[in-house]
Amino acid sequence: MFALMVVVFVLGYTAIALEHPLKIDKAASALLIGVLTWTIYVFGGVDILSTGVSRAWNEYVAINPGMDNAHGMLDFITHHEVLHHLSEISTILFFLLGAMTIVEIVDQHQGFKIITDKIKTTNKVKLLWILSVLTFFMSAALDNLTTTIVIVALIRKLIDDQKDRWFFASMVVLAANAGGAWSPIGDVTTIMLWIGGQVTTINIITRVIVPSLFTMIVPLIIVSTYLKGHITRPQIAEGEDKEYTTHKERVFILCLGVASLLFVPVFKTTTHLPPYLGMLFGLGVMWVVTEIMHRNKDHEFKSRLNVTGILKKVDVPTVLFFLGILTAVASMQSAGHLDILASWLDKNVHDIYIINLIIGVLSSIVDNVPLVAAAMGMYPIEGAEAVGYASNFVQDGLFWEFLAYCAGTGGSMLIIGSAAGVAAMGMEKIDFIWYLKKITLLAFIGYLAGAGVYYLQAMLLH
Repeated sequence: MFALMVVVFVLGYTAIALEHPLKIDKAASALLIGVLTWTIYVFGGVDILSTGVSRAWNEYVAINPGMDNAHGMLDFITHHEVLHHLSEISTILFFLLGAMTIVEIVDQHQGFKIITDKIKTTNKVKLLWILSVLTFFMSAALDNLTTTIVIVALIRKLIDDQKDRWFFASMVVLAANAGGAWSPIGDVTTIMLWIGGQVTTINIITRVIVPSLFTMIVPLIIVSTYLKGHITRPQIAEGEDKEYTTHKERVFILCLGVASLLFVPVFKTTTHLPPYLGMLFGLGVMWVVTEIMHRNKDHEFKSRLNVTGILKKVDVPTVLFFLGILTAVASMQSAGHLDILASWLDKNVHDIYIINLIIGVLSSIVDNVPLVAAAMGMYPIEGAEAVGYASNFVQDGLFWEFLAYCAGTGGSMLIIGSAAGVAAMGMEKIDFIWYLKKITLLAFIGYLAGAGVYYLQAMLLH
């Protein structure tokens, strides 16, 4: 049963990758593997947990010694683990849903028109650099997921051709993941390391920003050598150019939307509550404000601008795809597959740079959050007096900083390897195989370039 979980995951992953040839929506495949892996886990729970490879089970038994039996194992899976992982997954889903709705509110109020009107260039190379640099710094202030949703919404307004949009959106994913890796609030994994005490704000910024910058710049330089021509702006269909809002309303909603997104890290730092609550607070504020703003307008305006109507436009299949993938990965984390992987790396590799590089590559296949969680569980934070190999695991040690870089940027190698990639894939229906052919090598070169810069920097500073 333990091996069967892996087989089901691989088959489901293949179905997701072959979404277009199979003509089966990736969300359907993701939901199936999410449920099937947990079902197999339940039926084979006694055999799987008896092996002792599940760190979660071992910790549970240590706290509840009387539960080490078949009934206790079933209770552990169905009541403890399912609910535990559901709570973690829900925070990501509600965060995504809130961010997508806020962006959709701004879009429906024609707020992005203010920005797109300022971007005059149609030169592909210039536009790519502008959007990538903007994404890089925005994702550090917001986070890579939110920034990707915002920038992809902008790209829709700037670029008409689908393949051009796919390419620009994919490069935005690279920039967003690179930008999120050097900020303590830029990615879920850096937030985990920051809250866990493995890294501190100043050090993660100062030591990882340059490698992250190279991760974005090197692919951009390569692309600039062969990308030619100009983008074509979308043609405005009859009736679409109708202005439902005044200029003042557009500016106000754009500013309110940006403020709502920027408020999330402030809310997280101030209250220590999960970021999704800050996102839902921002959505609630925008909902109330828009209700008041449009209460005296006629039905045509209300139906287009009210949040109740806007929610119907939110991309629910992307949210369900997230749910399926994260549920499947959670089952493998609970059963111990990822613990085996982490232990194998520690015993057989025992080099912090190679271990982290492998974790980065794996994070493009398996979600980076459980991989980082497994690493955090395996390696305690050493005291400042630690020497030799152990000194890499002190607070702000080389292992933790490089883990933040690799886990944050490695996911760019596959379109479903990061939250930002999944969001872009859902919004623009980017084909997995197309991304593999056009972007994966660029992302890998950028990943290695940044890693090389971090290694040289570490040799000079230590």
